[in-house]
Amino acid sequence: MRARYGVPLKVTAGLAAVGAAGVAYAAGFEARSFRLRRVTVPVLPRGMRPLRVLQVSDIHMVCGQRKKRAWLQSLAGLRPDLVVNTGDNLSDTEGIPELLDALGPLMDFPGVYVFGSNDYYGPRLRNPARYLLEKVQGRHGLNGNKPVVGAVHNPWEDMRDAFDAAGWLNLTNTRGRLKLHDLELAFTGLDDPHIKRDRYEQVAGGPEPDADFSMGIVHAPYLRSLEAFTADGYPLILAGHTHGGQLCVPFYGALVTNCDLDTDRVKGLSAHEANGNRAYLHVSAGCGTNRFTPVRFACPPEATLLTLTPRA
Repeated sequence: MRARYGVPLKVTAGLAAVGAAGVAYAAGFEARSFRLRRVTVPVLPRGMRPLRVLQVSDIHMVCGQRKKRAWLQSLAGLRPDLVVNTGDNLSDTEGIPELLDALGPLMDFPGVYVFGSNDYYGPRLRNPARYLLEKVQGRHGLNGNKPVVGAVHNPWEDMRDAFDAAGWLNLTNTRGRLKLHDLELAFTGLDDPHIKRDRYEQVAGGPEPDADFSMGIVHAPYLRSLEAFTADGYPLILAGHTHGGQLCVPFYGALVTNCDLDTDRVKGLSAHEANGNRAYLHVSAGCGTNRFTPVRFACPPEATLLTLTPRA
């Protein structure tokens, strides 16, 4: 009996040890290994001076995350021209005070924001394998899935009021403008497509001709939103939501995006084409996780400093 079962038991024990080490790394180190991505986007009209845009996304703040708070506060040292918050700020119904403490220094700079589903609703415990199943079945968010019943509602109005009081523009299915130095910037934003709150018909019409530059902002990069922004002629779209895949395979990449965007564009800068137009798309991998799955693997948490430069 010992000869027959000794090796399999050792193999099983070894695999269990490797699995435990992987979880410990993903939760204990990588999920708190915050990074700053730097990207240059040649998208401005000729003659404009470069703009430094800091994008923060998918913070998923939980009470007690001191390291995340300190890191977000430190980003103010970059002195960006503009802060863009692409949503999913919360993963704790009690997390708004700590979120506002973390973003406080950044709220001294001009900013715009949209919300994601986790700003409105508290997180739910889910089997991570369901994301793979939904990808195979073509179901994402409320697009093909049954509406969520019994969801926990976050006090998102307090967060909205604080952002508004700081002068950040609320782009929930609306347009807005900011004057930065001698430049007039126009923004068009959508509410979260992941829960079917986007209403592009309310903001359609393309960039504002009397603005120096226009961009589109949305939380979840669903193709219907990207198609609409690009077809209307927006040169730049910023989004979040995907967590960069969150649990990735080294040397391969993401398995899922949690929307209908392809995995090749799960994070970073790419292009999108529609109706003969071409737009730059930047998807942030975000800096947090759902509180019930506080792990990242081969996909460290991040914010992005985008330097917008004139087109060649």
